[in-house]
Amino acid sequence: MTRLRVEILAADAPEPITSAGHAQLGIAVLAGIAVIVLLITKFKLHAFLSLTLGTLALGAFAGAPLDKTILSFTTGLGSTVAGVGVLIALGAILGKMLADSGGADQIVDTILARASGRTMPWAMVLIASVIGLPLFFEVGVVLMIPVVLMVAKRGNYSLMRIGIPALAGLSVMHGLVPPHPGPLVAIDAVQANLGVTLALGVLVAIPTVIIAGPLFSKVAARWVDVPAPDRMVPQRASEELERRPSFGATLATILLPVVLMLAKALVDIVIDDPENTVQRVFDVAGSPLIALLAAVLVGIFTLLRPAGFAKERVSQLVEKGLAPIAGILLIVGAGGGFKQTLIDSGVGQMVLDISKDWSIPALLLAWLIAVAIRLATGSATVATISAAGLVAPLAADMSTTHTALLVLAIGAGSLFFSHVNDAGFWLVKEYFGLSVGQTVKTWSVMETIISVVGGGLVLLLSLII
Repeated sequence: MTRLRVEILAADAPEPITSAGHAQLGIAVLAGIAVIVLLITKFKLHAFLSLTLGTLALGAFAGAPLDKTILSFTTGLGSTVAGVGVLIALGAILGKMLADSGGADQIVDTILARASGRTMPWAMVLIASVIGLPLFFEVGVVLMIPVVLMVAKRGNYSLMRIGIPALAGLSVMHGLVPPHPGPLVAIDAVQANLGVTLALGVLVAIPTVIIAGPLFSKVAARWVDVPAPDRMVPQRASEELERRPSFGATLATILLPVVLMLAKALVDIVIDDPENTVQRVFDVAGSPLIALLAAVLVGIFTLLRPAGFAKERVSQLVEKGLAPIAGILLIVGAGGGFKQTLIDSGVGQMVLDISKDWSIPALLLAWLIAVAIRLATGSATVATISAAGLVAPLAADMSTTHTALLVLAIGAGSLFFSHVNDAGFWLVKEYFGLSVGQTVKTWSVMETIISVVGGGLVLLLSLII
């Protein structure tokens, strides 16, 4: 089975860095996470530096030699970036192509032309979910805001009735569905099957986004009945273009990597013979690297050429698409280093040992750990990375499907109750012109619904499959 992971040879892997007891390791974990939380929230230090310093604090409190802590951190950083770095880069390029070519606008306009009245919130959640597949959450918000404001103003809708479904679609994709960074890192940490995780992620995402989006937006609109803010709507990319790609070509390009990865998972289940030629072909075509690379290459001809992009502009677009993800790659890499230090210090084994004496299911434990770190740090990515490192040993004896569900439990927990220490909270507040209290009643509650419903569905699926 193909794994989303660059395995380290046993001879090169760092030895356990400490043999401290459970009590000392528990204190070390709390101290390491406390350092990260304090640096991010109090001192506003970048998450990359905070994770690095938190890792050193973890090693120090665990009584580990500094050189071995550094080796564990750099090993984890390198293996994580090697495993998911290229995928994040390809996803960023595809998202940039979608935005600059006017493809995103084409999808938006086509769906909105066929929606009106009561169907509009459902159209918004559909648009956001489709656009959110290849885009980072913040990029998706920036793309969707002009649409939300335009629809709310022209149709005289409550801003929450239109905005909440759009935010729900983006957030659910961000937390539960690869190739977003959080799910990718969790898949790498627990060695889950990406195709199975993607399939189950979509299965969990659909009812979750319906409940947190169109259904909750009715309540949110009553709680916070505000019109769209009277401000200038940001210019849309396609307004500067003479032409843009077709709806069908754009949708096919976005869904291409998803279809390839799902096809690989399906073939693996049906054939289950690594020597079979058909399975080997799908194993290659459905690998995340090839699937995303194929989408980027196809996008040059289906998105950029129809928009009139010359060869030089294509090259510039790729360069601009890569620039903003430097910080994300560093955060993800440092998170991988923190995770590896947790494992090498024996914390993962400690969680495994302690959990044997608890009656709490492993999936619920993973969800709770992610919730705690999310509330403390405000970062869904940091919560996902840290929780995945802590619960990774629990996946050792799990089936393929339950390992995938472990990833989804972590992802759901990482979205719990966004508040003032989350950049997304302020992004929504400022764009929608809300007060802090109004943002909590709408955005924060929506995120909590996504987390609870998603986590509940994961636990339900674990009893069925």
